[in-house]
Amino acid sequence: MAVHHTTASSIHSLARNASLVAGATLLSRILGFVRDLVIAFSLGAGPFADAFFVAFRLPNLLRRLFAEGSLTMAFVPVFTRTKNEQGLQKAFLLARSVQIWLLIILGVIVCLGVFFARPITLMIAPGFKENPEVFTLTVQLVRICFPYIIFISSVALCMGILNSMNHFLAPALAPCVLNIILISFALIAYFFHFNVPLFLSFGVLAAGFGQWLLQQPFLQSLGFKWKGPFAFKNKEVKKIGRLMLPTIVGAAVYQLNIVLSTILASFLPLGSISYLYYADRLVQFPLGVFGVAVSTAALPSLSRLAAEKKMDEFKNTLNTSISLTLFISLPATAGLIGLSYPLIKILFARGAFSLQAVQATANALVGYGMGLPAFSCVRSMVSAFYSLEDTKTPVKIAFVCMLINITLGYALMQRLNHVGLALAVSISSWINVLLLNFYLRKKIGTWFTGANETLKMIFLSVVLLAGVMALARFQWIALLSIPVWALGYFYFSLLLKISPSQILWQSLIRNP
Repeated sequence: MAVHHTTASSIHSLARNASLVAGATLLSRILGFVRDLVIAFSLGAGPFADAFFVAFRLPNLLRRLFAEGSLTMAFVPVFTRTKNEQGLQKAFLLARSVQIWLLIILGVIVCLGVFFARPITLMIAPGFKENPEVFTLTVQLVRICFPYIIFISSVALCMGILNSMNHFLAPALAPCVLNIILISFALIAYFFHFNVPLFLSFGVLAAGFGQWLLQQPFLQSLGFKWKGPFAFKNKEVKKIGRLMLPTIVGAAVYQLNIVLSTILASFLPLGSISYLYYADRLVQFPLGVFGVAVSTAALPSLSRLAAEKKMDEFKNTLNTSISLTLFISLPATAGLIGLSYPLIKILFARGAFSLQAVQATANALVGYGMGLPAFSCVRSMVSAFYSLEDTKTPVKIAFVCMLINITLGYALMQRLNHVGLALAVSISSWINVLLLNFYLRKKIGTWFTGANETLKMIFLSVVLLAGVMALARFQWIALLSIPVWALGYFYFSLLLKISPSQILWQSLIRNP
């Protein structure tokens, strides 16, 4: 009974933490939309706006390679194992040691980036050479924005420490700080007639520092201090480095996938890249809010259970993570597919965005939407591999799936144009799920036991799809009815005793 109670407590904690991260991420996405509106208002869409976005893209690319996912995924399992086996102070020493190495490695990268800003700018924006004023400004902005990678990587480290100690709020709110600061800097620059792109670039640095600063009171409340012993030569630090290398390669594979898909789309009729971009933005919304939330909450729990060699609880927690993910992503898929046309029309159909573009983008959204459950499940399954300190297998699978995506995309685009590329992404993602499941079963045995409940979720989602499609021609009514459909789905899930609905309900009504 004690084991069962521990497992139940762990599952409710997972649901509560995932809900917390999802709420903070939703707020961040809303603020991100406001940020884009404010930057568009203050900066416009001319050459100076291009200069800022190019400069901001560089540290963001490095963030995706080093900080977002890579560092946290590699750090959390090793930190958790060190804490369990050697005590909290040894784990804190490990964190300080990683920070020192981050400062050294990223400090060198930033110095190189600042020194070689001109050739780097020439490489990523060669067209700017024709306009010396814009090119010179871009080089200046690149030099200002580049150090952002140091701050945001340190934020990722703070996130790893806090998540490992079951604190999720501050790291989840960090992107909100970025958006608020950039909104503030954009408005100040515009109304006080400062140089907007220059001021925004300094805002990027301020946002990086602000995100790091937000984490510090929470770290201190858990007893962590940056001032203290550290070790340059530390076997755990070396292990994190070894685990990080494949994750960085995996992030590079993901970026390469995007580039290759864009290259394929460039051979299609004009507008195809834009249709795919806008459709992807809509799919990324539920994926970013719910898929990332569950995987973020699951990683520390899975890492702790793997470190304690509690494999039955590990499998149970992973099973719950996937069930929760499917519980949210399946009806979200139904909603995106059923409301694809009214969603796109209401959001984008104005100005130069024609009704033909609305239909083409809606078709792309259907193609991407079919893969939403797979996109979401991959994140939690990859977290399971990282918890077991295996970062190589997911990268190998990702590389294979990239080849499948490009081959299938090329074949399907011959008859389906841009929709074929969207479908290829979805199909290759489902293959990714199957391969991850295959290798997970080889590692830990059968772990997913929610097949019957998944069928119930699919049935309810199909009913939801039929309902929203019936309302789709009444565009505003269809969109305003979304909360009603969501509540109905949740209510009938409770009636059918689908466990994710019961877990979420109990996590909402029970005391924290």
